Amino acid sequence: MSVFQRFDFENDVVENQRVVVSSGIFSGGDGVLEASQVFTQSNAGSITGSYLDIFHQDPNVGATSATAEVQFALGYANLDGSGSAGNTTKLNSGGRQSAALYRQFRNIILPPNTTRFTFTGASSGSKDFYFISFQRARMREKLDPGNWELRLGSSTLKLIDDSSTQTSPTVNEGGRVFNVVSGSIASGTASIKTAAASQPGGAFGLFYPDLGIILLDASQLDASASLATGRSSDTFDNNPKKLYNSIISGGPYFAARREEEISSTNYFVRVNNKKFNFSSNPTFATASDGSFTQATFFKDPKTFITQVGLYNDDNELLAVAKLSKPLLNSYSRESIVKVKLDF
Repeated sequence: MSVFQRFDFENDVVENQRVVVSSGIFSGGDGVLEASQVFTQSNAGSITGSYLDIFHQDPNVGATSATAEVQFALGYANLDGSGSAGNTTKLNSGGRQSAALYRQFRNIILPPNTTRFTFTGASSGSKDFYFISFQRARMREKLDPGNWELRLGSSTLKLIDDSSTQTSPTVNEGGRVFNVVSGSIASGTASIKTAAASQPGGAFGLFYPDLGIILLDASQLDASASLATGRSSDTFDNNPKKLYNSIISGGPYFAARREEEISSTNYFVRVNNKKFNFSSNPTFATASDGSFTQATFFKDPKTFITQVGLYNDDNELLAVAKLSKPLLNSYSRESIVKVKLDF
Protein backbone atom coordinates (compact mmCIF):
# COMPACT_ATOMS: atom_id res chain seq x y z
CA MET A 1 0.00 0.00 0.00
CA SER A 2 1.58 3.29 -1.13
CA VAL A 3 1.64 6.12 1.38
CA PHE A 4 4.40 8.34 -0.06
CA GLN A 5 5.70 8.76 -3.58
CA ARG A 6 8.82 10.70 -4.52
CA PHE A 7 8.71 13.26 -7.29
CA ASP A 8 10.77 12.79 -10.41
CA PHE A 9 12.13 16.35 -10.44
CA GLU A 10 12.99 16.15 -14.12
CA ASN A 11 9.45 15.28 -15.20
CA ASP A 12 7.15 16.05 -12.27
CA VAL A 13 8.34 19.48 -11.10
CA VAL A 14 8.37 22.73 -13.10
CA GLU A 15 10.00 25.60 -11.23
CA ASN A 16 10.36 29.38 -11.62
CA GLN A 17 7.30 30.02 -13.74
CA ARG A 18 6.98 33.81 -13.59
CA VAL A 19 3.98 35.95 -14.42
CA VAL A 20 3.15 39.61 -13.75
CA VAL A 21 -0.19 40.07 -11.98
CA SER A 22 -2.17 43.31 -11.63
CA SER A 23 -4.85 43.64 -8.96
CA GLY A 24 -6.78 46.32 -7.10
CA ILE A 25 -4.65 48.00 -4.45
CA PHE A 26 -7.39 48.82 -1.94
CA SER A 27 -8.79 46.52 0.75
CA GLY A 28 -10.55 43.44 -0.56
CA GLY A 29 -8.75 43.76 -3.89
CA ASP A 30 -10.91 46.74 -4.88
CA GLY A 31 -9.52 48.83 -7.71
CA VAL A 32 -11.54 51.95 -6.87
CA LEU A 33 -11.95 53.87 -3.61
CA GLU A 34 -15.35 55.57 -3.73
CA ALA A 35 -17.48 57.97 -1.66
CA SER A 36 -18.36 55.55 1.15
CA GLN A 37 -14.74 54.40 1.54
CA VAL A 38 -12.76 57.53 2.46
CA PHE A 39 -12.26 58.24 6.16
CA THR A 40 -9.63 59.74 8.46
CA GLN A 41 -9.09 59.36 12.18
CA SER A 42 -10.09 63.00 12.46
CA ASN A 43 -13.40 62.92 10.58
CA ALA A 44 -15.15 64.10 13.70
CA GLY A 45 -12.46 66.56 14.77
CA SER A 46 -9.52 68.67 13.66
CA ILE A 47 -6.32 67.66 11.91
CA THR A 48 -3.15 68.91 13.56
CA GLY A 49 -0.33 67.25 11.56
CA SER A 50 1.19 67.68 8.11
CA TYR A 51 -0.02 64.26 6.97
CA LEU A 52 -2.94 61.94 7.67
CA ASP A 53 -3.88 58.33 7.01
CA ILE A 54 -6.85 57.47 4.81
CA PHE A 55 -9.00 54.46 5.79
CA HIS A 56 -11.57 52.47 3.79
CA GLN A 57 -13.87 52.26 6.83
CA ASP A 58 -14.53 54.71 9.64
CA PRO A 59 -11.90 54.12 12.38
CA ASN A 60 -13.85 56.37 14.75
CA VAL A 61 -16.93 54.11 14.95
CA GLY A 62 -16.94 51.03 17.16
CA ALA A 63 -18.53 48.75 14.56
CA THR A 64 -15.71 49.31 12.05
CA SER A 65 -12.82 50.55 14.21
CA ALA A 66 -11.27 47.07 14.39
CA THR A 67 -11.54 46.34 10.66
CA ALA A 68 -10.64 49.79 9.27
CA GLU A 69 -7.39 49.55 7.29
CA VAL A 70 -5.08 52.32 6.13
CA GLN A 71 -5.22 52.68 2.35
CA PHE A 72 -2.64 55.44 1.91
CA ALA A 73 -1.23 58.55 3.57
CA LEU A 74 -1.48 62.06 2.19
CA GLY A 75 0.15 65.25 3.32
CA TYR A 76 2.02 68.45 2.59
CA ALA A 77 5.78 69.06 2.47
CA ASN A 78 7.56 72.43 2.34
CA LEU A 79 11.30 73.02 2.10
CA ASP A 80 11.16 76.00 4.49
CA GLY A 81 8.70 74.42 6.92
CA SER A 82 5.95 76.84 5.88
CA GLY A 83 2.40 75.75 6.57
CA SER A 84 3.42 74.05 9.82
CA ALA A 85 4.18 75.18 13.34
CA GLY A 86 7.72 75.72 14.57
CA ASN A 87 10.69 77.83 13.48
CA THR A 88 14.36 77.38 12.65
CA THR A 89 15.51 78.67 16.05
CA LYS A 90 13.44 75.91 17.72
CA LEU A 91 12.12 78.46 20.20
CA ASN A 92 8.54 77.65 19.25
CA SER A 93 6.97 74.20 19.49
CA GLY A 94 5.75 72.32 16.40
CA GLY A 95 8.88 70.78 14.88
CA ARG A 96 8.33 72.22 11.36
CA GLN A 97 6.74 68.99 10.17
CA SER A 98 6.40 70.10 6.56
CA ALA A 99 10.17 70.68 6.34
CA ALA A 100 10.91 67.29 7.89
CA LEU A 101 8.64 65.63 5.32
CA TYR A 102 10.32 67.47 2.45
CA ARG A 103 13.74 66.26 3.64
CA GLN A 104 12.45 62.73 4.07
CA PHE A 105 11.17 62.48 0.50
CA ARG A 106 14.29 64.24 -0.80
CA ASN A 107 16.55 61.69 0.89
CA ILE A 108 14.56 58.76 -0.52
CA ILE A 109 14.09 59.99 -4.07
CA LEU A 110 16.60 62.64 -5.17
CA PRO A 111 20.30 62.23 -6.02
CA PRO A 112 22.85 63.47 -3.45
CA ASN A 113 23.33 67.24 -3.24
CA THR A 114 19.97 67.90 -4.96
CA THR A 115 17.94 70.24 -2.77
CA ARG A 116 14.65 70.64 -4.65
CA PHE A 117 12.17 68.60 -6.64
CA THR A 118 11.72 69.81 -10.21
CA PHE A 119 8.47 69.11 -12.02
CA THR A 120 8.65 68.75 -15.81
CA GLY A 121 8.00 72.05 -17.56
CA ALA A 122 8.31 74.15 -14.41
CA SER A 123 10.60 77.18 -14.57
CA SER A 124 12.43 76.27 -11.34
CA GLY A 125 12.63 73.72 -8.56
CA SER A 126 9.60 73.47 -6.30
CA LYS A 127 9.77 74.35 -2.61
CA ASP A 128 6.56 72.50 -1.73
CA PHE A 129 4.31 69.67 -2.83
CA TYR A 130 1.49 67.43 -1.70
CA PHE A 131 2.10 63.69 -1.53
CA ILE A 132 0.20 60.42 -1.59
CA SER A 133 2.13 57.45 -0.26
CA PHE A 134 1.01 53.82 -0.22
CA GLN A 135 2.31 51.41 2.41
CA ARG A 136 4.50 48.57 1.16
CA ALA A 137 2.02 46.00 2.51
CA ARG A 138 -0.76 47.62 0.46
CA MET A 139 1.10 47.94 -2.84
CA ARG A 140 3.21 44.78 -2.26
CA GLU A 141 5.77 45.13 -5.05
CA LYS A 142 4.85 48.32 -6.91
CA LEU A 143 2.02 50.44 -8.26
CA ASP A 144 0.84 49.61 -11.77
CA PRO A 145 1.81 52.48 -14.12
CA GLY A 146 -0.99 53.61 -16.38
CA ASN A 147 -3.61 52.12 -14.09
CA TRP A 148 -4.46 54.85 -11.62
CA GLU A 149 -6.64 57.96 -11.73
CA LEU A 150 -7.30 60.58 -9.05
CA ARG A 151 -10.07 63.14 -9.32
CA LEU A 152 -9.82 66.41 -7.41
CA GLY A 153 -12.13 69.33 -6.76
CA SER A 154 -15.71 70.07 -7.63
CA SER A 155 -14.56 70.87 -11.18
CA THR A 156 -13.16 67.31 -11.27
CA LEU A 157 -9.53 67.66 -12.22
CA LYS A 158 -8.58 64.17 -13.42
CA LEU A 159 -4.97 63.10 -12.92
CA ILE A 160 -3.08 60.09 -14.32
CA ASP A 161 0.54 59.31 -15.23
CA ASP A 162 2.09 59.52 -18.69
CA SER A 163 3.67 56.04 -18.71
CA SER A 164 1.66 55.16 -21.83
CA THR A 165 3.82 57.58 -23.81
CA GLN A 166 7.17 56.57 -22.30
CA THR A 167 9.14 53.81 -24.03
CA SER A 168 12.30 54.44 -21.98
CA PRO A 169 11.22 55.92 -18.64
CA THR A 170 13.61 57.93 -16.50
CA VAL A 171 15.16 55.89 -13.67
CA ASN A 172 16.77 57.50 -10.63
CA GLU A 173 17.33 56.75 -6.94
CA GLY A 174 13.58 56.29 -6.52
CA GLY A 175 13.30 53.86 -9.43
CA ARG A 176 11.16 54.65 -12.44
CA VAL A 177 9.58 58.08 -12.57
CA PHE A 178 6.71 59.38 -14.72
CA ASN A 179 4.93 62.71 -14.95
CA VAL A 180 1.50 63.31 -13.45
CA VAL A 181 -0.72 64.81 -16.15
CA SER A 182 -4.37 65.54 -16.79
CA GLY A 183 -6.30 62.65 -18.32
CA SER A 184 -8.39 59.60 -17.56
CA ILE A 185 -8.32 55.80 -17.68
CA ALA A 186 -12.12 55.48 -17.65
CA SER A 187 -12.12 53.98 -21.16
CA GLY A 188 -9.81 51.17 -20.05
CA THR A 189 -6.67 52.76 -21.47
CA ALA A 190 -4.85 55.95 -20.54
CA SER A 191 -6.12 59.00 -22.37
CA ILE A 192 -3.90 62.05 -21.74
CA LYS A 193 -5.64 65.41 -22.00
CA THR A 194 -2.56 67.65 -21.77
CA ALA A 195 1.05 66.43 -21.91
CA ALA A 196 3.46 67.56 -19.20
CA ALA A 197 5.49 69.75 -21.56
CA SER A 198 2.34 71.47 -22.82
CA GLN A 199 0.73 72.07 -19.43
CA PRO A 200 0.94 75.74 -18.38
CA GLY A 201 3.14 75.86 -15.29
CA GLY A 202 4.47 72.37 -15.88
CA ALA A 203 3.38 68.84 -14.97
CA PHE A 204 0.98 68.32 -12.09
CA GLY A 205 3.53 66.16 -10.34
CA LEU A 206 5.76 63.09 -10.39
CA PHE A 207 4.86 59.43 -10.01
CA TYR A 208 7.22 56.82 -8.55
CA PRO A 209 5.57 53.40 -9.06
CA ASP A 210 8.39 51.40 -7.46
CA LEU A 211 8.05 53.42 -4.24
CA GLY A 212 4.27 53.80 -4.30
CA ILE A 213 4.56 57.59 -4.15
CA ILE A 214 2.70 60.34 -6.02
CA LEU A 215 3.99 63.91 -5.61
CA LEU A 216 1.66 66.74 -6.63
CA ASP A 217 2.86 70.28 -7.35
CA ALA A 218 1.11 72.52 -4.80
CA SER A 219 1.14 75.56 -7.09
CA GLN A 220 -0.50 73.60 -9.90
CA LEU A 221 -3.20 72.29 -7.59
CA ASP A 222 -3.83 75.82 -6.35
CA ALA A 223 -4.33 76.97 -9.93
CA SER A 224 -6.36 74.00 -11.24
CA ALA A 225 -8.14 72.61 -8.18
CA SER A 226 -8.41 75.76 -6.00
CA LEU A 227 -6.62 74.23 -3.01
CA ALA A 228 -5.46 77.61 -1.66
CA THR A 229 -2.33 76.14 -0.08
CA GLY A 230 -1.27 78.02 3.05
CA ARG A 231 2.43 78.90 3.33
CA SER A 232 2.49 80.88 6.55
CA SER A 233 5.60 80.83 8.72
CA ASP A 234 5.31 79.10 12.11
CA THR A 235 1.60 78.49 11.51
CA PHE A 236 -0.33 75.29 10.90
CA ASP A 237 -2.33 75.95 7.72
CA ASN A 238 -4.15 72.60 7.63
CA ASN A 239 -2.97 71.87 4.08
CA PRO A 240 -3.47 68.07 4.29
CA LYS A 241 -7.16 68.68 5.03
CA LYS A 242 -7.38 70.82 1.89
CA LEU A 243 -6.17 67.96 -0.29
CA TYR A 244 -8.45 65.56 1.57
CA ASN A 245 -11.45 67.87 1.01
CA SER A 246 -10.53 68.17 -2.67
CA ILE A 247 -10.54 64.39 -2.99
CA ILE A 248 -13.92 64.22 -1.25
CA SER A 249 -15.44 66.90 -3.47
CA GLY A 250 -14.13 65.11 -6.54
CA GLY A 251 -16.50 62.20 -6.01
CA PRO A 252 -14.39 60.92 -4.39
CA TYR A 253 -12.81 58.75 -7.02
CA PHE A 254 -9.40 57.16 -6.71
CA ALA A 255 -8.68 54.18 -8.96
CA ALA A 256 -5.37 52.37 -8.54
CA ARG A 257 -3.86 48.95 -9.10
CA ARG A 258 -0.74 47.21 -7.87
CA GLU A 259 1.61 45.07 -9.89
CA GLU A 260 3.70 42.14 -8.71
CA GLU A 261 5.66 39.30 -10.24
CA ILE A 262 4.50 35.89 -9.02
CA SER A 263 6.98 33.02 -9.11
CA SER A 264 5.28 29.61 -9.24
CA THR A 265 6.35 26.00 -8.90
CA ASN A 266 4.08 23.31 -10.37
CA TYR A 267 4.10 19.79 -8.92
CA PHE A 268 2.47 17.08 -11.04
CA VAL A 269 1.23 14.39 -8.67
CA ARG A 270 0.80 11.24 -10.77
CA VAL A 271 -1.64 8.70 -9.34
CA ASN A 272 -1.01 5.52 -11.30
CA ASN A 273 -3.41 2.58 -11.24
CA LYS A 274 -2.84 0.17 -8.34
CA LYS A 275 -1.38 3.01 -6.22
CA PHE A 276 -3.07 4.77 -3.32
CA ASN A 277 -5.99 2.33 -3.60
CA PHE A 278 -6.21 1.59 0.12
CA SER A 279 -7.38 3.62 3.07
CA SER A 280 -6.76 3.62 6.81
CA ASN A 281 -10.38 4.58 7.36
CA PRO A 282 -11.90 1.92 9.67
CA THR A 283 -14.87 1.55 7.32
CA PHE A 284 -12.58 0.38 4.50
CA ALA A 285 -11.65 -3.00 5.99
CA THR A 286 -12.67 -5.11 8.97
CA ALA A 287 -10.57 -4.99 12.12
CA SER A 288 -10.70 -8.76 12.66
CA ASP A 289 -9.07 -10.11 9.51
CA GLY A 290 -8.48 -7.05 7.31
CA SER A 291 -10.94 -8.11 4.63
CA PHE A 292 -12.77 -5.48 2.60
CA THR A 293 -16.04 -4.29 4.02
CA GLN A 294 -17.32 -4.02 0.43
CA ALA A 295 -17.20 -7.23 -1.60
CA THR A 296 -16.87 -5.23 -4.85
CA PHE A 297 -13.47 -3.99 -3.68
CA PHE A 298 -11.96 -7.46 -4.15
CA LYS A 299 -9.34 -7.18 -6.96
CA ASP A 300 -10.45 -3.58 -7.57
CA PRO A 301 -10.40 -1.51 -4.39
CA LYS A 302 -11.66 2.04 -4.73
CA THR A 303 -10.75 5.22 -2.86
CA PHE A 304 -11.57 8.88 -3.24
CA ILE A 305 -8.70 11.39 -3.23
CA THR A 306 -9.68 14.58 -1.39
CA GLN A 307 -6.32 16.20 -0.73
CA VAL A 308 -2.61 15.94 -1.50
CA GLY A 309 0.16 16.53 1.03
CA LEU A 310 3.69 17.63 0.15
CA TYR A 311 6.40 16.39 2.52
CA ASN A 312 10.14 16.90 2.87
CA ASP A 313 12.72 14.13 3.38
CA ASP A 314 12.09 14.24 7.14
CA ASN A 315 8.41 13.40 6.57
CA GLU A 316 7.38 16.89 7.67
CA LEU A 317 4.18 18.16 6.05
CA LEU A 318 4.95 21.39 4.17
CA ALA A 319 1.81 22.05 2.15
CA VAL A 320 -1.67 20.65 1.61
CA ALA A 321 -3.66 20.93 -1.62
CA LYS A 322 -7.39 20.27 -1.34
CA LEU A 323 -9.37 19.14 -4.38
CA SER A 324 -12.59 20.90 -5.28
CA LYS A 325 -14.39 17.53 -5.31
CA PRO A 326 -13.38 13.94 -4.43
CA LEU A 327 -11.47 12.15 -7.20
CA LEU A 328 -12.26 8.46 -7.73
CA ASN A 329 -9.21 6.20 -7.77
CA SER A 330 -9.27 2.52 -8.82
CA TYR A 331 -7.27 -0.11 -10.67
CA SER A 332 -8.83 0.98 -13.94
CA ARG A 333 -8.16 4.72 -13.52
CA GLU A 334 -5.11 6.97 -13.46
CA SER A 335 -5.02 10.65 -12.52
CA ILE A 336 -2.71 13.65 -12.47
CA VAL A 337 -3.20 16.34 -9.84
CA LYS A 338 -1.33 19.60 -10.45
CA VAL A 339 -0.32 21.43 -7.27
CA LYS A 340 0.73 25.03 -7.85
CA LEU A 341 2.68 26.98 -5.22
CA ASP A 342 2.99 30.74 -5.68
CA PHE A 343 5.77 32.79 -4.10
